[in-house]
Order: sequence, then structure tokens, then C-alpha cells
Amino acid sequence: MKTYAELLRHPGVARLLFAQLVARFPGGMLSLGLLIHVEGIFHSYGIAGLVLASLSVGQAVSGPLTSRWMGAWAMRPVLILTGAVCAAALAVLAFAPLSVPGFMAVALVCGLSYPPIQPAVRTVYPKVVNSRQLTPLFSLDASAQEIIWVAGPVLVTFVATQVSSTAGILLSLLFLVGGGIWFVSSPELGRVRIPQSKRRFGVVLARPSVLLITIVGILLVGSFAAIEAGVVSMFGDGSPESGFVLAIFALASLAGGLAFGHLPVGPWALARRMSVILVGSVLAVFAFEFWTISGALLIAGLCVAPALAVMFAAVSATVRFSDTAEAYGWVGTGQLLGAALGSAVAGFLIDAAGSTGGFVTAAILAAVAVLIATVFRRAIPDLRGRDAGPIPDTEPVPVQPS
Repeated sequence: MKTYAELLRHPGVARLLFAQLVARFPGGMLSLGLLIHVEGIFHSYGIAGLVLASLSVGQAVSGPLTSRWMGAWAMRPVLILTGAVCAAALAVLAFAPLSVPGFMAVALVCGLSYPPIQPAVRTVYPKVVNSRQLTPLFSLDASAQEIIWVAGPVLVTFVATQVSSTAGILLSLLFLVGGGIWFVSSPELGRVRIPQSKRRFGVVLARPSVLLITIVGILLVGSFAAIEAGVVSMFGDGSPESGFVLAIFALASLAGGLAFGHLPVGPWALARRMSVILVGSVLAVFAFEFWTISGALLIAGLCVAPALAVMFAAVSATVRFSDTAEAYGWVGTGQLLGAALGSAVAGFLIDAAGSTGGFVTAAILAAVAVLIATVFRRAIPDLRGRDAGPIPDTEPVPVQPS
């Protein structure tokens, strides 16, 4: 804990960490709030699912693109523009009497304009701390984001059901605007300038580390989505036990990130941490009630934030600074695709075999992730005693003849 206390005392770190956390809070609220709102209007979960799919498609498409724009136009203009459009779209979703295609179109715009806060802050981190502190900072960031997934759904569900579904969406809007203003006003965003990348859009995916992390991210988040579907199926979507079990999963990740996230990163780090997640996922297949599933997910959760920390550090250390934002954008898109993949496959298996099908899906996805992380471990840089910061951009310096 001493390492994290030192980090938070470092100038600018606490402000950046908490500002981006508040700005990203809608990530844990918006889908559920929109689901409740649209279902309440049309009385159809199918229609609500179509609207959420439009939102997810927009986010998946925009992630790498808006992240790359920050190198061309600077971070603040991109964040302000996307935040303003996204806020306007959310207001329309909350108040306008739209048809189904109208809801889908506005949700798509909302997803396309979702501010690239996560790529921005992870691009700034290497410029505000020294190389020794970077991996623990990525771990602290990954641990802190679990607060979004624990508190966000609970908060928006309470407001949407006890006040109104419109109020639930407006609460997401409040976090988006308030947190966005706080984050954009951080002095570090003015001091850090992302050089414009000279490479074609998408070329950064050719880097083995970025491709590996994107693929493992798809599988990792897919396993989380399958676990969530399995838990809800086991206890029912109206049972408080589902929320308690998923909260234990998230809090275990928070605790694991704080306990293990500072450990040095080597080529085997991702495979080892994914192996712990695999063990917990396999144990969940054989769980049969609250305490057994809680114990299994406690084990799985312990290495979630540490695994994410390895992934962030690996991307940071292996790409040029001008490409880091786009690289994190692709990683984020992969995670969105993973959530869709895990939910879809788990849904079919749950229909066929009950809640066990969700946990089987999670175990299979985690196993494939372990296999890929093991076979391609050389793509993970050995950062033990090395700088985890991005590769500096260099340009030829003209020399006048003497």
C-alpha cells in the first residue's frame, strides 16, 4: 500500500485518477439505465436490446478513431467535441418521444461520440510519473475502475426504479458532463501533447503486443460477460443475490489489484494471472449455491485487475507515444466485442443447459486466453527493472553545413 500512497501524493496523479473515474462512471450506468428506460416505453426487452446494440456498435467503431484524433487535434478539443455531442444525444434519449428506429439512431450517435477518456488518461500517465511508478499506476487505475462496475449499476437501478427511468439517464449525463469538465480542466492535459501519428490508421494493430492484448482482451471480457449471465441465470434477475455475487467478483478484483498489481511484469505475467482467472471460472462450473459461486468468483476476481495492469503496461512499453491512444482505442473496442461475444454465446448455452452454460462459456474463453498468452508470451515485454513508458517519437534533425 505504501507504493500506492506514494503515487497518490505525486503531483497530478490523484486528480487525474479520480477525474477520469467520475467521467467514466456512465460506463457502468448507461447500458442498464437505457435498458430500463426503453423497456418501460415499449414493454419489450427485445427492442431495448436493439437500442443497446446500437450504442455498443457506435462505441466499438469510434474507440480507435476518436483516440487517433487526439494526436491530430489535441486531447482537449476532441474530448470537448465528443462530450458535447454525446451529452446532447443522451438528453434526446431521455426526453424525446422517439420511435424504435429513432432510439436506435440516437443511441448509435451516443456511442459514436462517447468521449475517449480511457485512452486519453492512459496516454497521459507515462508523462506524469517515472518509469518505476508506471506499472503500479496502471494497476491502481484498473483496480479503481471496479468501483464503476460495483456502484454504477446499483446507483442507476435505484434512481431509475425509485424516481424515473428518465432520471436514471440524466444521472449518467450528470457524471458524463461533470466528470468530463473536471478531467478536461486537468493541467496535465494541456501539458501533454500527443504527436500526430505518421502511420496509417490501424497499422498499430500489426504490433504483436497490441494484437495479443486486443485478442486476450476480447476473451477476458467475454468471460466476464458470460459469468455475469450465468450468475443472473442462477439466481434470477430480480434477486439481490446476483448483485451480491457480482459485487464480490468486482471487489476481489479491486483487492487483487492493490495487493498484486505492483509486481514486476515479465513475459509470463499475463499467462500466470489469466491462469488464476481460469481456475476460478472452472470452479464456478461446479458451484451450486450462493457461497460456492461466491468463493469461485472470489478466486477468479483476484487476478482481473492485475491482468489488466499487465495489458496496459505491455501496450505502453511497446508502441510509439504517437500511437498509444489509438492502441488503447483498439484494446477498448476488443473489450466491447468480447462483452457481446460472451453474452451471446453464454445466452445460447444457458438456454440449452441452464446457468452452468454461462460458467462453461467463461471457462472456455479463459482457457483460450491462457493458451494464447502462453504461446505468444514473447509479445509481452520484460519490464523487470525496465521503463514501462512508451517508445519516444523521433524525427531527423536538420544540420546546417559548416
